[in-house]
Amino acid sequence: MNLYELQQDVDDWIKEYGVRYFDERTNMLVLMEEVGELARLMSRKYGEQSFKDYSESEFVDRNISEELGDCLFVLVCLANQMGLNLEEIMKSNLQKKTCRDKDRHHNNPKLE
Repeated sequence: MNLYELQQDVDDWIKEYGVRYFDERTNMLVLMEEVGELARLMSRKYGEQSFKDYSESEFVDRNISEELGDCLFVLVCLANQMGLNLEEIMKSNLQKKTCRDKDRHHNNPKLE
């Protein structure tokens, strides 16, 4: 699935099951909520925090995958609402990063 198809699939889902898009402010807050849920899991798997309920740790990879999916879904909703093409955005973003950072990371002694 390419990004255009993803945007179309999300739009179709919203029209069939979601009634309508939440407004952009609400979706921005939902995105922050989802990123927070992802951050919580990441801090427990890769950081120094531990799970309150250790049984939760056995499902951490699945839960991280679900939270990444939730974040992506809301990002796609926001792009759709604003009439933005994620494929074009990503092509432009990669080009920008390539021009700006083509030597930066290779010359970073912290990455050796």
